[in-house]
Amino acid sequence: MGAARSTRSINALTGIHVPSLTWFLEGAEQEIDWNLQKMHLQFLVESGVDGVVIAGTNGEAVTLSRDEKAKLVQMTRQVAIDAGRAALPIGVGTSGQCTRDVMAETRLAASAGGDYALVLTPSYFHFAMDTDAIAAFFEEVAEASPLPLVIYNFPGVAAGIDLDSDLLIRLGKCPNIAGVKLTCGGIAKVARIAATYEPDQFFALAGQSDWLVPALSVGGTGCITGVANLFPKVCLSIYNLYGSGEVGRARELQLQLAKMETGFGKGGINGTKWVVAGLRGYAEGSWHCRRPYPQFTSAELQRWVLETVQPLVEVEAKLVKRAVQN
Repeated sequence: MGAARSTRSINALTGIHVPSLTWFLEGAEQEIDWNLQKMHLQFLVESGVDGVVIAGTNGEAVTLSRDEKAKLVQMTRQVAIDAGRAALPIGVGTSGQCTRDVMAETRLAASAGGDYALVLTPSYFHFAMDTDAIAAFFEEVAEASPLPLVIYNFPGVAAGIDLDSDLLIRLGKCPNIAGVKLTCGGIAKVARIAATYEPDQFFALAGQSDWLVPALSVGGTGCITGVANLFPKVCLSIYNLYGSGEVGRARELQLQLAKMETGFGKGGINGTKWVVAGLRGYAEGSWHCRRPYPQFTSAELQRWVLETVQPLVEVEAKLVKRAVQN
């Protein structure tokens, strides 16, 4: 097992990384709409985001086959190459419920051209997953993985399992575990990690963009955010303003985004896809998630999501225009 250990490394992930949505054709089989998928990936890469994640939660990871994941990674890399961004970091989400399967997914991610594996805590046997079992899982996968790991801490999709600071700091000692994505709102975890490790040893990313500035203020290196599927320039602007010392302007834009991000959160993945498709002009019905995820059909909820998200449409458009002019 040790011979398979990663010989690759990644620098600390910084900036704005987007978990790409996955788009499906209508019909019983719900095959991936590869034409729309390529169009969306081109939009993301050309927007200037700092990285793309394939098969994250927003990408409906648990519904994708291994072949589909591999093809999505390969397509993303080719889009990045065509855009002159061949070195764009590409993460690949793993969603297996046993160590053996997650190891296999890291090998798949490597062979397809990914740069790191985003590894979610297995939770089917959540009642047996105590601290030592969780640590052993990540340590064993890290030892065997041909790619560096980024831990994905998301209690909402892992039966409530929430990795605490002590466990994360323990896992940060593993040479092949590069960092953690915190979709738990754990700002104190970011601070404790930053107080213990330099970013090139073990980094912390916010799991939502509505607390990007707070995360940066205590040593976070950026975020992985589904909001960047629609508003990449807004997210990038917050990060860049903060980094250039314009904290007041970053905070002002952060507050605007925080109000808007509730639309993504309460709308769910199907609501997110619905509003992204509508505002980007994608085809009718392209926004449906793979079943059994329910369709987003409530006219009242659609109206609320659109009204919540709408204020940032003009802000994003202005930032795009400014980028073109520069």
